[in-house]
Amino acid sequence: MTEDQGTSSFDAKAFLASLPHLPGVYRFYAQDASLLYVGKARDLKKRVTSYFQKSGHGPRIARMVEQIADAQITVVRSEAEALLLENNLIKTQSPKYNILFRDDKSYPFVRISHHAYPRISFYRGAIDRQADYFGPFPNGWAVKESLQILQKVFRLRSCTDNVFSNRSRPCLLAQIHRCSAPCVAQIGQDDYQRDVGRALSFLRGGHAELLNMLEADMQKASDDLRFEDAAVYRDQMAALSKVLAQHAMEADENLDCDVMAVASDGQRLVVNLAMVRGGRHLGDRPFFCLPTASTGLGSDDALDEALVSFVGQHYAEQTPVSTLLINRESVAQELMDWLAQRPDQPSVRVLVAPQGKRRDWLRMAEDNARLALTRRAQEVGGAQAKTRLLVDTLGLTVPADDLDRLRIECFDVSHTAGEATQASCVVYHHHAMQSAEYRRFNITDIAAGDDYAAMRQVLTRRYQDIEEMPDLVLVDGGKGQMSVAVSVFEQLGHDIQLLIGVAKGEGRKVGLERLVFPDGRELALGPDHGALLLIAQIRDEAHRFAITGMRAKRAKARTGSVLDEIEGVGPRRRAKLLARFGGLAGLRAASVDELASVEGVSRAMAEQIFKQLRVT
Repeated sequence: MTEDQGTSSFDAKAFLASLPHLPGVYRFYAQDASLLYVGKARDLKKRVTSYFQKSGHGPRIARMVEQIADAQITVVRSEAEALLLENNLIKTQSPKYNILFRDDKSYPFVRISHHAYPRISFYRGAIDRQADYFGPFPNGWAVKESLQILQKVFRLRSCTDNVFSNRSRPCLLAQIHRCSAPCVAQIGQDDYQRDVGRALSFLRGGHAELLNMLEADMQKASDDLRFEDAAVYRDQMAALSKVLAQHAMEADENLDCDVMAVASDGQRLVVNLAMVRGGRHLGDRPFFCLPTASTGLGSDDALDEALVSFVGQHYAEQTPVSTLLINRESVAQELMDWLAQRPDQPSVRVLVAPQGKRRDWLRMAEDNARLALTRRAQEVGGAQAKTRLLVDTLGLTVPADDLDRLRIECFDVSHTAGEATQASCVVYHHHAMQSAEYRRFNITDIAAGDDYAAMRQVLTRRYQDIEEMPDLVLVDGGKGQMSVAVSVFEQLGHDIQLLIGVAKGEGRKVGLERLVFPDGRELALGPDHGALLLIAQIRDEAHRFAITGMRAKRAKARTGSVLDEIEGVGPRRRAKLLARFGGLAGLRAASVDELASVEGVSRAMAEQIFKQLRVT
């Protein structure tokens, strides 16, 4: 790759004239140097020139072009290399106008630990070498279904290590035959490890082999007159056979593939992802492009761009499977070239006209993509109507055709009798709560329980250096909190008309709230008014976010203070104690002998901890 050029004082005509007819990546910047858009091109000159034509753009692209104050290009050797660079830039810099897909959570896995008696569990997060991981699954429901199957057929434990090591009698799962109760030695380690091995075989797709093994064990148990054991194997075979029949197994049990179908209704765009592992369809999940993505979403170019972007973003951290099914033939070769250039990547087939069961899966993914668009249109229509009603009711100056830009920030303060005071700020934007933009503020240097001082501090910290104010600021509270907010805004030079207080109604019932304005006016909209229900929803979310943060801070402070007072208990011993007993409550309930069983805790120290926990 070679960096070609950039411009400091942007002259579009001169810039376009200097562009080469080569593959590469282009970047557009705004006046404040923020990145507006990253794109790839087989021919940089043709592609970039198309943005500066006078017609044919949707409103967002036209708005983006108006904001371009600088542009840069990077020339590369191939279009596949351009795709790789484009994806890296989108991932690391999140340009405002690129197609980005919602993925608030990482993909879930089934996790089987490497203990003497391994635990099976639902897992999200980074993968390590302390366990076997199977997935990823498209959604949590698919993982939970697999866990239910594995517990029913193989009866593996799902309890935490703390619970496992402290049980004295079988749990409810053992009583309903969903666990073999290794915690109380109802099964030996060798037999339990055999069941773990069979569960691993099932997850890896060895279904036929597993059924044959179970059948052989059943026959042997019957021949040895161990009829109860034979009945267990029989039930396992029946349960496993039923599961496999429900999932419409294909002959190729080793088949792993991802199915991706892109669709658009002209207003929004979605890629539906389905995952198949070991010949089993694990379910699907729709991914909608973020509201800041480019428009013209119904065009072939937009569909191609969306699918390519999604593949790049999806496989940025996931290892591609052996087969990828897509519904856009025009980008198949491009994707194959890109996947082939990934380091340490085995060959991946990209199919657009599969046969047999694969064809059914692709059609199902397309159908589910269209259904997801229909559902989202209904949801967004309702959300937009609420936003419009709120704007009209409060007289906010937001154009009717730009409602999605309306940004509301709401503040609440929470504490317990003045302890662990925290304030929250939640954000409503694009007709929905934006949890990724929430913020918590630790409140310090105020009198305990002084909510007014806490509100003054959080508003000052949030808005003293802000470049762009939200359209509306909600404050949880009545005239007292509103007077504090007005004072802060006047001191900072902000428009006080952005402020509205939300005073609780009688009995704190939703729908009875009163809106308090900076000039002292109050407005009661009524319990069924859509605008008030939306405000109450935002306020309740701020309240929830503040309370959860306060409780976590309080628990951390109390736990730390109790253990820190004990001589000899440092950070490492404290972490081991809390992990061993699952928190402060379990630690308080532990006996001296149980405390002394923790690594690094002597008998004398255990007695000291036991006494200290009883007096605090």
